[in-house]
Amino acid sequence: MTGASEYLQQALVIAQRAAETQAGAIQVAATLVVEAMNTGHRFWVFGTGHSHLIAEELYGRAGGLADVRAVLEPGLMLHEGLTKSSLLERLPGLADVLLQINDIEAGDVVLIASNSGRNAVPVEFALGVRARGAHVIALTSLAHSNSVTSRAPGGQRLFEAADVVIDNCGTPGDALITVTTTPEKTGATSTMVGAMLAQALTVEIVSRLEKPNVLHSLNA
Repeated sequence: MTGASEYLQQALVIAQRAAETQAGAIQVAATLVVEAMNTGHRFWVFGTGHSHLIAEELYGRAGGLADVRAVLEPGLMLHEGLTKSSLLERLPGLADVLLQINDIEAGDVVLIASNSGRNAVPVEFALGVRARGAHVIALTSLAHSNSVTSRAPGGQRLFEAADVVIDNCGTPGDALITVTTTPEKTGATSTMVGAMLAQALTVEIVSRLEKPNVLHSLNA
């Protein structure tokens, strides 16, 4: 079996596991979002590092909801440098700044993506969101989170600060495949499975809304 074949086989196992086990969490998360939208509140998405890709998967996407609000802080993404993003997502207090400049209110729903769920910014962002009376959906890896300690000052991990947890069913460290030429595993799954779960949530929300505002592809 080639490396690519092994990865595809194992990644599909994780995707299937997520599909089979996370339907209930997606239903609960969709209920929160639909209730928010039906009562004039908003659906927000946020992620740091590679997890910001999950936020972008839900924002401005053909077939997605036009009403999604995204918190896309440049320094927490990757185009300004991997080291910068990694250091900033560990910085206590930064989440409070983001909450001051994004008007998340009581009754809103915020999906926060973080594979490890251990860094200060996503955890403190979740805590701040809930303190404002809004709900938090965490999209994370429970296996990874349970294998590490928190870097947030309060000691929580993201799943411990959320109302609903959607597990991407990934492995600690995210990568799957062992090769003989390096001590590090290769082949991550968090973005692949996270995007699938995010799209499943979108479809569930759209199917429940009476008049969903769905984006048409600009390239169709």
